[in-house]
Amino acid sequence: MFEGISEEKVREAVELIKNGYDERKLRARLGSDWEIIAEIARARIKAKDKFSRDDLWMDLEGLRYSTHEIVARYRSERLEKAGVRSIADVSCGIGIQLIFYAMKVERAYGIDIDPAKVEFARRNAEKYRVPNIEFINADSLAPETVERIDAEVIFSDPARPPEMPERRLEDLLPSPLRIYETYKSRADAFIFDLPPQIRRERIPWKGEFEYIDLFGALNRLTFYTEPLAGAERSAVVLPAGARLESNPDLENILEWTDKPGEYLYEVPQAVDYADLLNELFHVLNGEAKMLLREKRRVLATGDAPLKSPYLKRTYVVVGVVPFHPVRINDFLRREGFGRATLKLSVPQEEYWRVRKRIEANLSGDRRAFVFRVGGKAVVAEAL
Repeated sequence: MFEGISEEKVREAVELIKNGYDERKLRARLGSDWEIIAEIARARIKAKDKFSRDDLWMDLEGLRYSTHEIVARYRSERLEKAGVRSIADVSCGIGIQLIFYAMKVERAYGIDIDPAKVEFARRNAEKYRVPNIEFINADSLAPETVERIDAEVIFSDPARPPEMPERRLEDLLPSPLRIYETYKSRADAFIFDLPPQIRRERIPWKGEFEYIDLFGALNRLTFYTEPLAGAERSAVVLPAGARLESNPDLENILEWTDKPGEYLYEVPQAVDYADLLNELFHVLNGEAKMLLREKRRVLATGDAPLKSPYLKRTYVVVGVVPFHPVRINDFLRREGFGRATLKLSVPQEEYWRVRKRIEANLSGDRRAFVFRVGGKAVVAEAL
């Protein structure tokens, strides 16, 4: 597969696409395999912020479902600390997570039913110079496939179906329920990538729910069955590497206020999803109170400029005004702000209208961050 598609052809396609060549010109320059060559090239262009290499093999679907290299490295290091020597990825895709796991174990297996994905993964393993992976193009649930696997840990990052009213294990492909039943007699532990929105009580096994924040956004939920579990719940903030674990013995020091102090502290979504706000407050070096908890935004506040790897960002409060676009705009112009970032929930159909009114006629280099707390707009600057 892809025998006629060389590294040189893909690199040529990357340059042609960057230079604005349309499909007709790409077809003329790249030959009969131009479509797949162009797709690999487009995936490489889009992947520039996801991987440290610019020469990986993937299509756009493979890129979409692949693990960010920073996350892949973190999880492989966690596996190494657990002393795992062998692992099988039963839906390996283009192989990024598998490759990083393989760097830390003696033996690894990569299974995928799509021959193109297996070929991409094999080529990517060569790029990273990882030789200890056995690739298998097969149905991971077939008995003959299972018989070939000799691994301590089974990893699966199943495909998500289109958005559904509620995330359920049985709707994932392949279902973690089937993977577990198929391999439970052959493996010591399982690692599953799950939708972060899934309700924890729907998971039928004991283990650890690890929520990962990457560059300030919730990236994924990884579930570890025993004996790999280190806590009931955890949150990891990457690339900083800050980690929180649930501790039911901690004194509850969580307090709430409806008035912002001199500073705002934006809490990573992973910490909120893992219900580790109390644990967070125990590691912050200073006094803070909760101010806001929404689906996309969690804020604490206090009177000290706290800086912590456990926080997404710290802001200094510039002013508090009634939440009305004109009043906010008046304040921003008066204080010399030239730009505004809206950190608030607004109905989609109203967002641009509200934003245009808030940003009207601003000039200057100062950037304001505008939050909504109740009926008030809190205007702040990032530290």
